[in-house]
Amino acid sequence: MALPKPERRSRNRIPVRVPVSVKSPQSQSTKGYTRDLSMNGIFLYTDSQISQGSELEVVLLLPPELASGEKRWVCCQASVVRVEERREGGRLGVAASIRNMAVVPEIPG
Repeated sequence: MALPKPERRSRNRIPVRVPVSVKSPQSQSTKGYTRDLSMNGIFLYTDSQISQGSELEVVLLLPPELASGEKRWVCCQASVVRVEERREGGRLGVAASIRNMAVVPEIPG
């Protein structure tokens, strides 16, 4: 019987589905949504073709659990560490390590 893989994440991921805007060098800005996230990692689903090793810019509304009790808009710079075949509604699954996260001002509507 195979042994389970050791956990490599330094922080626990929170299962949460929030909309994201994703931009990579291979594609135009596109929409998607998260499956889970932490302060240094994210798993998301998108329609865009994204390759392992790619650099991403991800904009999302960080949930209160990760933002000191308040929702905050953030822009993340991340590196893709794994890509899963299209599953969730035909979307590509993307796991990325977040290098930098900056709070962005909310634009009044």
